[in-house]
Amino acid sequence: MAETQCGEDPEPSEPGPAGPLFVPVRPGPAGCVARLFRTPVGGRTAVAFTTPQRLSAALGDRQAWIRLSEPALRTLTEPLGVREVTVDPRLAAHPVGAPRRRLTPAWRTWDPRAVGALTA
Repeated sequence: MAETQCGEDPEPSEPGPAGPLFVPVRPGPAGCVARLFRTPVGGRTAVAFTTPQRLSAALGDRQAWIRLSEPALRTLTEPLGVREVTVDPRLAAHPVGAPRRRLTPAWRTWDPRAVGALTA
């Protein structure tokens, strides 16, 4: 069934997630604070999940969380300039628990003598 538009509302209502969301948090100076993430294009976003299983799959079993409604999460993050909320994201990070590959800095693998930058 489609959402109907209110007579005075110029925009149709956007459906949102029903019920409280599971929001990842981290310790802060006054208690827990919501974790903020970056979108693929670099913008800041608040992240929430519809089930604790989805949160654990994306961020690991040890990730702390609280339950908030979407409007409450938006109210918390708007003063920080974060206006976007991403629900059930598929994070493009290293899988939780997988060993992270240590990258060798480029300056360690580059030999300036090989390209004639230094002469002996």
